[in-house]
Order: sequence, then C-alpha cells, then structure tokens
Amino acid sequence: MPKKSSSVMNSSTLRRFTHDTFAIPPATAWYLSDLGEFRGKQELYTRQSPQRLKALREHALIESAVSSNRIEGVSVEPSRVREVLVSPKPLFRDRDEEEVRGYRDALTWIHQDARRIPISNETIQHLHAMTRGQIWDAGLYKEMDGDIIERYPDGSERVRFRTVPAKQTQTAMDQLVADWHTCLEECRVPPPIALAAFNLDFLCTPPFRDGNGRVSRLLWLLQSYQLGFEVGRYISLERLIEQNKDRYYETLEQSSQGWHEGSHDPWPYINYVLFILKTAYREFVERVCETSEPRGSKTQLVLEVIGKMPGTFSLADLERACPGVSRDMIRRVLSSQKGQTVDCIGRGPGALWQKR
Repeated sequence: MPKKSSSVMNSSTLRRFTHDTFAIPPATAWYLSDLGEFRGKQELYTRQSPQRLKALREHALIESAVSSNRIEGVSVEPSRVREVLVSPKPLFRDRDEEEVRGYRDALTWIHQDARRIPISNETIQHLHAMTRGQIWDAGLYKEMDGDIIERYPDGSERVRFRTVPAKQTQTAMDQLVADWHTCLEECRVPPPIALAAFNLDFLCTPPFRDGNGRVSRLLWLLQSYQLGFEVGRYISLERLIEQNKDRYYETLEQSSQGWHEGSHDPWPYINYVLFILKTAYREFVERVCETSEPRGSKTQLVLEVIGKMPGTFSLADLERACPGVSRDMIRRVLSSQKGQTVDCIGRGPGALWQKR
C-alpha cells in the first residue's frame, strides 16, 4: 500500500462524513436506535441502589485499567492488582505496573472531569504521557515512521498497515481534531458514528510510537461521556473489548484497508464500537435494574461472575475476573456456595470448582 502525501487526511473517515453524503447501513441504524433508547433511560438506571452503583464504579475502574493494558500485552499479577491500583502510593515492581497505574489515573481524570476536558492535541498527548510513565517519548508524537507489522510464529512477517508518515502526523492530528469539532457543530453525522469514525482514524494514523491502542480507548470513553453515553462509568468498555478482542482486530483490519486512498469501508469497525456500547448498556441494566438488592456489593459481583463461569473453574479464574475483590473475599463467597451452587474438586489453592 503506497504512502500518501500531506493530503492523507483528506479522505479520512470523519472528513468523508463531514463533506460527502453517505447512507447509514440498516445494522448501524438499529444500533443507533437502541443506544438512543438506552441514553434516554440513563437517568432512570442511575437512580437505582446507590451502594450497587458505587460498587460498579469501583469495579469498572479496576477492570478497565487491567483489561486495556492486557490487550497490549501489559499485565499485573492478580495478587498485585489491589496494591497497584488501589493503594494511594504504590511501590512499582516493573514498568508494566507503572503503566497500568497510569491508565487508572487517566481513567479517574476522565470520570471526574470529562465535561471540562477538551478534545485537543494537548489532551491526547497528556493521556499518552499518563499511560506511558517515565519512557522518553511519553506524550510526544512519533518522530520516525513505523508501520504496523504482523509477526508469525515461524518468524515471517507482513506489513498489515502503513501508518501516516511521522512528518505528517501533526498535520493529520490537527485535521482529525478539527473534523471532530466540525462534526459536532454541523450535526451532519450522528454523534455515535462520529465517535467511532474518530477512533478508526486515530488508529489508522496512529500518532505515537507505541501505546496508541490504550489512548484510543481512553478517548473513546471521554468522547462517550461528552456525548451523554455514560455507561463506561459503571461497566468496563475495555473489558468488553478484551472479551471481543478477535472481532476488534478483525473489524479494524477490514475497515483500515484502503484508508489512505479513501476507499475503505468504515462500517465494520463503526458497528463494532456501537456493539460494545450497546453490550455495556445491556449488562448495566441487567446488573442494576433486573437484580434484587445486593447482599453486599462485592459479594454480589463474585456471585454474578461465578454464574457466568464455565462448568469448571479455579480460584485464579475468579481473581482475574474480579480484579477489585480480595482473594479472601472470593474464598468466603465460594465457601458460602459450597454444596449449593458449586462443589470443590480436589484440595489446595489450585483446586477446581464445579458448578452444579
């Protein structure tokens, strides 16, 4: 795929939507309708059990930090999650822990100040700096060209996507930010579609040497808040993306083909973004509006996770699925369910549990 000149952003997704007429596919229209309905009832949902909502907020914050980094191969041992993400002044053992905590701090900033955070180059670079720690180019747009390479187990590789050249990155990002504001001002593009298109263009640019995926997900959350879709406060969008990671990469590859030439099909990735938002709302409604008053916020979360586990699972599986809950709490919940909904197979920390 040839590299384009400085006009590379002239045929980006947002620019096409802003300047050209386009038809919304039926599947996308259905997503928009469902999201509009969820958004309309959002205030009703958030009037439910304050204790429950508080627990969901805390859990989503931890899940998001863990999942978004894990997608990029950055992880923290389950036994270290609470120290890294909850402690006021954690002592980091390695760079992975530092980056996961930085992502958590970026999430906190968005949760608290989303309405006052502008979509700008400065914000984008600040989010990158927060999630990259002390690395030398944290917060700086790339200075060298770097294509996205797919490497195979046999040692072979292929160029999956040619990114915008480094010397054009600042111009491309200036244009992307300007197109975002134009979309909102002119109201020619349904806001959720504009959000997904922005995300696609960001990932097709991408502006940083490393860490673009994490920044894209933070921007996704920030823009969702600013458009009035606040489900990410209670349900981790990053966890849902991780759970649907294959579809994430598949639709991104489909929609990036021909992006430089302006001949790409953005709808697979746009529909994926809308699917994640809709899935988050459905889970939110299920957890808040269709369950009884919780016996205890963390207890209920563990019980729900157990209910979604396969027939056989381990304590470690529950720890990974409940990063904000201590091992002792998980053990207590398992013990309370022993002989009722689950049975223990074997002995010791590695023993398996089986659902009845």
